[in-house]
Amino acid sequence: MFFKPASISIREIASVCNATVLNGEDKDGQLINGASPIETATSGHISFIDNPKYLKYLATTKASAVFCAEKHVDQLPKDMVALIHPTPYKAYGQALKLLYPTAMRPQPILGEEGVSGKAIIGHDTSLEDNITIEAGAVIGARTSIGTGSVILSGAVIGSDVKIGRNTTIGANATVVNAYVGDNVIIHNGVQIGQDGFGFAMGAGGHHKVPQIGRVIIQDKVEIGANSTVDRGANRDTVIGEGSKIDNLVQIGHNATIGRHCVIVGLAGISGSATLGDYVVVAGQAGIVGHTTIGDGAQVGGGSGVHGDVAPGEKVMGYPAIAASKWMREAAKIMLADKRDRKNKKKG
Repeated sequence: MFFKPASISIREIASVCNATVLNGEDKDGQLINGASPIETATSGHISFIDNPKYLKYLATTKASAVFCAEKHVDQLPKDMVALIHPTPYKAYGQALKLLYPTAMRPQPILGEEGVSGKAIIGHDTSLEDNITIEAGAVIGARTSIGTGSVILSGAVIGSDVKIGRNTTIGANATVVNAYVGDNVIIHNGVQIGQDGFGFAMGAGGHHKVPQIGRVIIQDKVEIGANSTVDRGANRDTVIGEGSKIDNLVQIGHNATIGRHCVIVGLAGISGSATLGDYVVVAGQAGIVGHTTIGDGAQVGGGSGVHGDVAPGEKVMGYPAIAASKWMREAAKIMLADKRDRKNKKKG
């Protein structure tokens, strides 16, 4: 097993997760030593029920305790220890943090602590206390790294980069021309701060335009494996506090990502696009450059956004239109197709 769980009592889990114990007042001292889906959980494991599709497994699950909403209490077996919470999946996530703390971020590959003698450290660096830099990592000149941060094997941090505190840089990631905040997680293979795609195009050929901006990554950002964030062309590329970026996402030069945005795998944010706060961009969606996506807007999977999106608006399709309109149009097409096939059979 990659992640060895801790052993924590139901009582402690309920307290940390702010859940109410039901049917288990005499069992809340029982230790939990794992977590599993409701249908495969065994004794000693904790699970959750949120999607009604899985309610059928309540009668047969062997889990020692289950997070569930109050509306599902009547469907619980009488001897089931339930942890009542308005958002069971969120509470389950908190329990997982207690049981599997090392699963929260990439862990040192070699099990080392401190600065390895096999790391390459440039001159005039500023390294605070309690830092881990593994063998094979490269730290450029005049770079600073804050306390509690971890740089995994094979990572490259360029010259003059600033890395905040309690930040993790994954294996084989590259961070250049960037300022990175506190409590950031940059997963394996992420590339940050390379050239943006800047060319002056013309009949005589495409002339490279130097990209002279930076990448600014604010606190509590997480960037998934093999994603890329280009540095700005003539101003900075910015990723706002708390935003979460999935694997294989491309963010172009000069883009501004607001606070607490979610960008799902294979999405692309073109240069100079601006996303407000709490924007959601689903998988394989594309945002055209120089467009603005307002606060709280949502872009459906596979959509192509070619113009501004108002705050709170939901769009889908290619080109993207209001999600409600897209669903009506899709329904019309499916009905028309069904009629055509029926008429062909009659003919």
